[in-house]
Amino acid sequence: MFERICVAVDGSPHAERALDAAIDLSRRYSSSLVIVAVAPLVPVFVSPAETWVPTGVPAAEIKAYRDIVDRAVAKAQSAGLSQVTGVCLEGIIVDELLAQLEEHPADLLVLGSRGLSTAKRLFLGSVSDAVLHHVKCPTLMVRSPDGPTGKSV
Repeated sequence: MFERICVAVDGSPHAERALDAAIDLSRRYSSSLVIVAVAPLVPVFVSPAETWVPTGVPAAEIKAYRDIVDRAVAKAQSAGLSQVTGVCLEGIIVDELLAQLEEHPADLLVLGSRGLSTAKRLFLGSVSDAVLHHVKCPTLMVRSPDGPTGKSV
């Protein structure tokens, strides 16, 4: 049913749960698993009329996201998956995820329902919401067992 599963990770608890779900599904369906992280370029709004985007992602940020991917790949391999690929991209998160899926189509995208802090979400908008509105493949959004905010309810 799912030959190729893609999971987006960012080091957040929701992304960790999404990774666990993707690993489980990949085992069940003997799917290849692609683990994607995006080291983000964050737009800095100078005024309502103009937006400035930094020219690159700091090297330390790229390394941090590469480490997230490497740990996720190791976790998937230790769970018995042999067809695992890790991809670390740089740029605007939604744009990069959608471009990755356009260039390398998946049968299922798995992502966490939250990754950014509440303040960042209000300012930047939700990555998961934006991806859900534009992605062309079936998508599984994984929520925390304690509720959408990750806090006990």
